[in-house]
Amino acid sequence: MKLSNRTKIGLLGLFVSFLALYFIALQIDSTLFIDAWRTADYIYLLPCVLFLLAGLLTRAFRWQVLLNGDLPLVRAFSIMNVAYLVNGILPLRIGEVARVYLASRVQKPVPMPKTTGTIIVERVLDLLSVVVMALTAIALGAQSDELKTASLFVALVAIIGFSILILFARRRAWAGWLFTFVNRIFPFLKRFPVLEVWFEQFLDGLMPLANPRALGQAIFWTAISWALSISAGYVLMFAFFEQASIAATMLYIAAAAFAIALPAVPGNIGTYEASILLALYALGYQQSDTAIAFAVMVHAINVMVHSTMGVVGFVQEGISLSQLSQGVQQMEQTSTEVGLNEV
Repeated sequence: MKLSNRTKIGLLGLFVSFLALYFIALQIDSTLFIDAWRTADYIYLLPCVLFLLAGLLTRAFRWQVLLNGDLPLVRAFSIMNVAYLVNGILPLRIGEVARVYLASRVQKPVPMPKTTGTIIVERVLDLLSVVVMALTAIALGAQSDELKTASLFVALVAIIGFSILILFARRRAWAGWLFTFVNRIFPFLKRFPVLEVWFEQFLDGLMPLANPRALGQAIFWTAISWALSISAGYVLMFAFFEQASIAATMLYIAAAAFAIALPAVPGNIGTYEASILLALYALGYQQSDTAIAFAVMVHAINVMVHSTMGVVGFVQEGISLSQLSQGVQQMEQTSTEVGLNEV
């Protein structure tokens, strides 16, 4: 029996999560782990949650800027929260597809490729931010040459990717030339004229990058969002550790961000905690049981915030998870049929 690509990725994710959980199990002492929870100071959870909520709001501001105001802030906020919740419970970043679908069903629909373009810009901006955090943390405290090499490589890739997007936004004719060149190399693509329509709408999604003011606003909100995430993570460290560290906070947040991109079971169980644990080890936090308890708390509080706001988003959008799933499937089917009809 031939397995589908999604099944293969799901099995790979299960295996990766198993390895991560096995690694964590090797580090843990149940008595010390329970003591870490018993002695934790939970008063710091409140400011942590407030910082995380503020971070979600600033990300909604950024998305609205990238959409050129095509969505009201309230809708941008609710749709984004739904996407984050779906990403947490389903694999393969399905939440981003859900965001594209939800943005296309507002009163003034946002074209799907345009929304996709803004999501790509968001990802590149976030990638640049994560790399900056990792490099800063490494410069402040980490001594690992492997971390330095990996961070510099990712930084180079992110900078090149972001530069290409800016170039496409400001020199649309060049992007069109590249599209034509690719069609010449792969002639079978000409059988799908709809790709050209999608590419044009995708470039529409990059238009804010051609506007220095919009680009500046997007970078500003990105910086504020990650600053709030760092603040939340820094405050939470006081719940389990006597002292908090900005370098450790930056590194474990960056590590968790990279872990989310790895194949894993829904919710990134295991990989998320293992990435935080390794980041803390790299900066000298040798109390493994306390570090594991802290990693579990970081994951749990993020899941709680995203789940709560995601449920609120579902209510605001007036849609259920099953309806969203059906809508996404219909959107994908319609897109495929349009492509076939254009042949």
